[in-house]
Amino acid sequence: MNRVVISATGLYTAPQVITNAELVASYNSFAAQFNAAHAQEIAAEALIALEESSVDFIEKASGITRRYVIDKAGVLDPRRMRPKFSRRGNDEVSLQAEMAVAAGSQALAAAGRTPADIDAVICAASNMQRPYPAMAIEIQKALGIGQGYGFDMNVACSSATFALELAVNALRCATARTVLIVNPEICSAHLAWQDRDCHFIFGDVCTALVVERLDGATAANAWEVLGTRLATSFSNNIRNNAGFMSRCEDRDPADRDQLFVQEGRRVFKEVCPMAADHITRHLASLDLSPADVRRFWLHQANLAMNQLIGRRLLGREATSDEAPVILDEFANTASAGSIIAFHRHSADLAAGDVGLICSFGAGYSIGSVVVRKCSVVA
Repeated sequence: MNRVVISATGLYTAPQVITNAELVASYNSFAAQFNAAHAQEIAAEALIALEESSVDFIEKASGITRRYVIDKAGVLDPRRMRPKFSRRGNDEVSLQAEMAVAAGSQALAAAGRTPADIDAVICAASNMQRPYPAMAIEIQKALGIGQGYGFDMNVACSSATFALELAVNALRCATARTVLIVNPEICSAHLAWQDRDCHFIFGDVCTALVVERLDGATAANAWEVLGTRLATSFSNNIRNNAGFMSRCEDRDPADRDQLFVQEGRRVFKEVCPMAADHITRHLASLDLSPADVRRFWLHQANLAMNQLIGRRLLGREATSDEAPVILDEFANTASAGSIIAFHRHSADLAAGDVGLICSFGAGYSIGSVVVRKCSVVA
């Protein structure tokens, strides 16, 4: 079968930044207003008073210090606490497609490719702006890709790694020569900003990858894909129940069940060992061990999770060089997190170095991609 490389990546960063201090001030104002408005119910123990958040709480719980968002004002308004987007007409490029075009164009330029080289576009993200037409087809058109096909897929935080396996398989089987993957994550729109336990988690971003056959690649920073492995196991511990049937159930769009919900402690306890075991087994299938991996680009959801997985894999604390962290700056960006880490922290490695991209999250879902740095391709 054809050998396959990830030849380039791209990154679109949302234009506005929310610091933890700003977020805490907004949330605590909301909490104070809520407690004052429901003072009688709280006194009668019919309601529980909302506890204040703090910068220390956020950073200890997650390792996050800031996040990029598309709309800061709506999120920080205690009376609204959700982003405010302007409605676009059907003849305008949609927001998710606009992000994907920016990241995709960057990846194409880095790979030395033009839209005419792309055979397929996969839009893989935790939430899609609409059910249909597929976002990937709009992105295909907006980029000027006049041939091939596009489709959307969602495996929550593992969407990018699952898309990578599909792209790799298409290239190995010669049904495509070059595939563009985009991961437009507008996580601010489904986050419950009024929930102290999770109001700090997400940010907005879009990543892109160009995946192509090795024999045609010309990029200087290409990574050959040695193998991919996917796994899923159903759990309700991370969920978002919003969908097209919600209106038929007469649900309030502000219903907490229509937003991101997580049983954080259960997720931590269950997913970390699953991810470490998955990675170890994947590497073993390629006659490799964790010690053979020069760098791990792990899912960027929670610093403690990554630290625990590192200890399980290496038997010690992984260094920041071995397992770089970007969530302090970007927060959790769902499927884009491990790709941002790869984008930011891969160019410095030497030809022959082995790395591993891994995501894990709702589903549960785990996806891993083992790669090896190529010599400069001419």
